[in-house]
Amino acid sequence: MRIFVAITGASGALYGVRLLQRLHGSGVAEVHAALSHAGERTLRHELDLTPDDLRPHAHVWHGIDDIGAAPASGSARFAAMAITPCSMRTLAAIACGLADNLVTRAADVMLKERRRLLLAPRETPLHALHLRHMLTLTEMGAIVSPPMPALYWRVRTVEELVDRTVDRWLDLLDAADTDVQRWNPQDARA
Repeated sequence: MRIFVAITGASGALYGVRLLQRLHGSGVAEVHAALSHAGERTLRHELDLTPDDLRPHAHVWHGIDDIGAAPASGSARFAAMAITPCSMRTLAAIACGLADNLVTRAADVMLKERRRLLLAPRETPLHALHLRHMLTLTEMGAIVSPPMPALYWRVRTVEELVDRTVDRWLDLLDAADTDVQRWNPQDARA
């Protein structure tokens, strides 16, 4: 299975980094990745990381401007794609069919091929156009899954919170590893 992970310029770069680490470390998939220009800036600002720091967490890295890369073609047969975090610029471009870089082109391919496309928009509050774009993409078959915390897990750290969200995304991508924590009613407190 091949999965393409893109990190764009919205806040929440840690989500994309953890998804890459978990996918690559699990051996469940051949992981391809790309980082937008704004995503690179956010990565530096939020985590003090460079693109080189992420290279070990994907099998193949693609340049954002390389619209001839494998994820840009339906014949490359990627099983899934995740954009996390997904900037509102990227979300709008995909919703409007503007395939002007590798991330938006690959997302367009996933939609036309009826393959899994997970978008993790990270913006708040949302205005009507954000919501319309999310509805449009959902109607087209995308999975819109903002990184909203599930506090019932009783997490104690930001890292645990991020991992529980990534667990959910791995399930949605049909790429869950053995580290995915699942709800068990017996563990719930009365």
